[in-house]
Amino acid sequence: MFDLVAELSQKSQALRPEERARLAELLLDSIHASEDQTTEDAWDEELMRRIDEVDRGVATLVSAEDAFAQVRRAIR
Repeated sequence: MFDLVAELSQKSQALRPEERARLAELLLDSIHASEDQTTEDAWDEELMRRIDEVDRGVATLVSAEDAFAQVRRAIR
């Protein structure tokens, strides 16, 4: 049975170490790209939800000064 992963692994051994490192980076980036897109999509959805709440007047807005004060109190 043909095993593409084994073949690619074997062929990659012919590469110089820096080329193998670059290949590894590209492969890892391709995995994280789909995860990053999922995360980005979730943040876009959350941002749109929050904008909608502000536009409808249902969000409770807090000044930056008050928000930082709340954070300082919480981490003490």
